[in-house]
Amino acid sequence: MTSPKHIAVLGAGPGGYVAAIRAAQLGARVTVVESHALGGVCLNWGCIPSKALLSVVELGDKVKKSEDMGLLVQGPVTYDLARMVARKDKVVATLVKGIATLFKAWNIEHVQGAGSLQDRQTVTVTADDGTVRDIQADAIVIATGSSWPNLPQFPIDGMQILTSQHLLDLNIIPASLLIIGAGVEGCEFAALYSGLGTEVTIVELMARVLPLEDEEISSTMERELKKRGVTVLTGAIVERLERSPATITAYLKGGTQLAADKLLVSVGRGLNSKGIGLERVGVQTGQRGEILINERMETTVPGIYAIGDVVGKVMLAHVASAQGKVAVENIMGHETSIRYDVIPAGIFTLPEIGRVGVTEQQARERVQAVGQNPDLAVRVGRFRYAGVGKAQAIGDTTGFFKVIAESPSGRILGVHIVGAHAADLVHEAALAMQVGATVRQMAEMIHAHPTLAEGLMEAAEDVEGKAIHQARKKMA
Repeated sequence: MTSPKHIAVLGAGPGGYVAAIRAAQLGARVTVVESHALGGVCLNWGCIPSKALLSVVELGDKVKKSEDMGLLVQGPVTYDLARMVARKDKVVATLVKGIATLFKAWNIEHVQGAGSLQDRQTVTVTADDGTVRDIQADAIVIATGSSWPNLPQFPIDGMQILTSQHLLDLNIIPASLLIIGAGVEGCEFAALYSGLGTEVTIVELMARVLPLEDEEISSTMERELKKRGVTVLTGAIVERLERSPATITAYLKGGTQLAADKLLVSVGRGLNSKGIGLERVGVQTGQRGEILINERMETTVPGIYAIGDVVGKVMLAHVASAQGKVAVENIMGHETSIRYDVIPAGIFTLPEIGRVGVTEQQARERVQAVGQNPDLAVRVGRFRYAGVGKAQAIGDTTGFFKVIAESPSGRILGVHIVGAHAADLVHEAALAMQVGATVRQMAEMIHAHPTLAEGLMEAAEDVEGKAIHQARKKMA
């Protein structure tokens, strides 16, 4: 196979810009078309901005309990949201500039404008000033991502009814905030704004917050949100909204009324597959508008690839980046694919959540489906942060480690952590699963003391009832 000399990438989010750099590393000439900002939603209006703000609240939480640790700070903890947002913008600007610098270093052409497919080797770009340019390429990578859906029942106005993008740019802390949706985004913003002193109410259609997470993790997070003063309403349906100049009121099924200064709509994202010429060139999409791809990230049209949120598989920034690498490596003649069963994820609530693999419920359902007894074929080990010396030393004892393993093979099926630095700690488990290590091998790996990672070792030991710093466990 002859490697193409020119690759065009539509979108410069975490999928597109990573694909572009990897393609350049492999010797391709690369043109990236982006209608907004380098870094996409994740860098400019999502992952990074929210974490920049959450880090301030996390610091404030530490200061609030510092007196018990012997650190005396005069006066109450107060927040200047305008300064927090200014710092957030500076962090984002620095990282966006970093991508531009990398593009320059790898001779990647950045074209500002909206791209649309004309044929399988042509992208037409319309700039903001209306000028049009055609880009000819040997292969095309679509990385157009996703966006906030504007649902009829929740009409976004940017003033009272907001998306997360609007909420990240507020300069004044609202007295009250109503959040529709208790998924990852909803829970993160509930933690953020409750920490700032806002009266937060979160409404979720499903029976629990974080409905896609392990049930123990979900129940722990609901408890922690309530400790932060968040009102949590699950199994609730918003039937209509009513606006007045000062407040927005949600009317729930059953008669409950909830009034707030601001309302965050956090009920999923729409895939950016419309208006980019897919029909014109014959690229097929699924029922949700997701671009259909094979394991090589190639669409139904040879030479056109798609990655990231727009393919609707696992809508995470790091998955988009991984898919971007896979796509261009295949374009350049290096056969590769991606494993979707070992993808770590972090939820940046307070405390954090980290997870990889299946939940306990999923593990039990899978073994039951093949005729096995889940009580015998699935083993679970747990260890509380409170039993970890480092957690006690730093004053972060909320949370636990959970390891789910197959019996008798010891194959690790899933790991879930809630607590300090959980999103960082889970990567040890992800690597263990990636290389096929057993739960016993993870337990036998010597962990440095004192570290939070010892909790993961103890949870792995607890699968077989052998955790050292835990009371005797009765094995089935």
